[in-house]
Amino acid sequence: MANKSQQQAYQQLAKKHIPKPDYLGNSLRAFLVGGAISALGQGVTNFYLSTGMAESEAGAYTAITMIFLGALLTGLGIYDNLAKIGGAGSALPITGFANTIVSAAMDFKSEGYVLGMAAQMYKIAGPVITYGVTSAILAGLVKWLLWG
Repeated sequence: MANKSQQQAYQQLAKKHIPKPDYLGNSLRAFLVGGAISALGQGVTNFYLSTGMAESEAGAYTAITMIFLGALLTGLGIYDNLAKIGGAGSALPITGFANTIVSAAMDFKSEGYVLGMAAQMYKIAGPVITYGVTSAILAGLVKWLLWG
């Protein structure tokens, strides 16, 4: 068993050889990928608005479309490659949420539909849904208390 000084020396040596992350490059790629997804979403919204839909309807249909595209691209294996390039830029839009659920469902499909896929696909997305719903309820309550 190695003593403490040997462990500390090893840790210092290992730290020297760990590659430093490219913060600027990672940030730029995340910005470009997230921006491209958001620009696509805006284009989808503009398309729905051009058909004469009300803004609220167009927003709902845009969310549905973007979730579908995120799920489809995940199923085809394309969204994972996009995530490798864009990092957090691919995780933040609503397509990233769809990717999280579909990826988990695909990973646990072999364990069965009920106890595998259906039960496991919300492990990561569940807290997001819970806090989103809770936040929406609190925001609605504050609005109701302040403005009636």
